[in-house]
Amino acid sequence: MDPTTADRLDQVADVVLRRAGAQALTDRLGLRLSHVTAATGLAFQRYPPSFSVVVSGRKRSIVGDDDQIWGRDRFIITPVDLPVVSAVVEADERRGFLAARWRLDPIVVAEVAAAMPRSTPSPAALERLGTWTPPLADAFARLVSLLDEPEHIAVLGPLVSREVVLRLLQTDQAPRVLAVVEDRDAVVPRAVSLLTDRMAEPWTVESLASAVRTSQPTLFRRFKDATSMTPMQYLKRLRLGEARHRMIVLGEAAAQAASAVGYRSASHFSRDYRQLYGRAPAADAANIRLQLGVGTWAAAKSGDH
Repeated sequence: MDPTTADRLDQVADVVLRRAGAQALTDRLGLRLSHVTAATGLAFQRYPPSFSVVVSGRKRSIVGDDDQIWGRDRFIITPVDLPVVSAVVEADERRGFLAARWRLDPIVVAEVAAAMPRSTPSPAALERLGTWTPPLADAFARLVSLLDEPEHIAVLGPLVSREVVLRLLQTDQAPRVLAVVEDRDAVVPRAVSLLTDRMAEPWTVESLASAVRTSQPTLFRRFKDATSMTPMQYLKRLRLGEARHRMIVLGEAAAQAASAVGYRSASHFSRDYRQLYGRAPAADAANIRLQLGVGTWAAAKSGDH
C-alpha cells in the first residue's frame, strides 16, 4: 500500500474510533461504523448495497463459496442485499478492530455513471475483494471526516459522496458498483426480495425464474454476477442465518428453527449448519447464548463487522 493511501486510512480509523457510537450522526452520511476490541465468532449479517472497508484489524468474510481473510488493503462492494457470514479474526492492540460500511445510493451511482465515459469490461473473472487507489482513499477519508464537521454535511456530503462513487467506478470493482443500477428489469432485486420474504417455501431455480418472469439461464447468470452465489446457495445462506437467530434469540429447538425456515430434513439442516458455522446447531446456539451472558458476542454483533 502506498504511503498516501495508508495515511488516509489512518485518518479514517481515527474518526471511526471517535464516532463509532454516534449512529444518529453517521446515518446522515449513510455510514455504519464498527468498533470491536477482540476477535469474534462467525455471525450472519445482511449487507444492503454498500461499500465496506476495514481500517484496523482483519476479518473473515464468507460470501457463497468465497471465503477470505482481509484487512485494510482491500474492500468489498455488495451490489444487492447480500447474506454474509463474517468474523473478526484480528484486533489491533491499540485501536482494536475498526470498520465502516457506506450505503451505495442507486440514484447517485446512476447520475455519476451517466456522466462518465464507458470502458470495455475486462473478460477476466471479477475478484470479490477490491483494491484501494490513492484517489479513492482520499475521497473516502474526506467523506468520513465530515463526521467531525457535522455542520458541513448538508453542503459537502452530496459533493463528496459523488466523488467517492466516481473513484469507485475507476477501480477494479466498477462492474459491481454499476450492478447497483444496471439490472433494468430488476431480476435480481425481485428474486432477492422473494427469497427473503418467503424463504420457507420450496423454491427451485425453475419456480423462482417463473416468479420473476425470466429464463433460468438469465436468472442464474445475473444472480451469480451480482452476489457470487447461485439462487439456491443464497437461499441456503438466508435460511441458516435465520435459523441461527431463532435458536439464539427466540430459544427455539434446532428442529423447530429448521422447519420454520424451510428445511424438510433435520439431518440436512444439521449438515449444512455444521459446514458453515463449525458446530452442530444445538451446541452452537448454547455456546452463543453463554457468550451473550457475558456480553462478548452481543458487543461484537452490535457493530457490522
